[in-house]
Amino acid sequence: MQCELAETDAAIMDCFRTLAELRPHVPEQDFLVRIRRQQQAGYQLACLREEGEVQAVAGFRLAESLAWGKYMYVDDLVSRSAVRSRRYGQALFDWLIQLARDRGCAAVHLDSGVQNFGAHRFYLRNRMVISSHHFKLSLTD
Repeated sequence: MQCELAETDAAIMDCFRTLAELRPHVPEQDFLVRIRRQQQAGYQLACLREEGEVQAVAGFRLAESLAWGKYMYVDDLVSRSAVRSRRYGQALFDWLIQLARDRGCAAVHLDSGVQNFGAHRFYLRNRMVISSHHFKLSLTD
């Protein structure tokens, strides 16, 4: 198993199939453009490969705020459904935590959909705590 940043167009596109399981509303033809646009604001894409095949993907950003100091925010974290429970997600999560430490972050933050109970168990098992409520106001409805 190998975790790495997906930085080339080809490496980013290798992540599409896996990330589409979490974000099915993003069409393949828009994926690279959207990732590149988000990268301009600090987004990074990481993947875990085994035998050249992407098994898990994480999108994240490093930031700093008055509330949290320097932190990592994980936008996306998913392993392929066909290989779930084989520790790929855990290995990528551990890699992210070490990267956050190496970059001087005080914490790792993320949001998880209220219906995503499997992910909640994973995050709680990894010593994450539910520290706030996330509120949303849709401006397109």
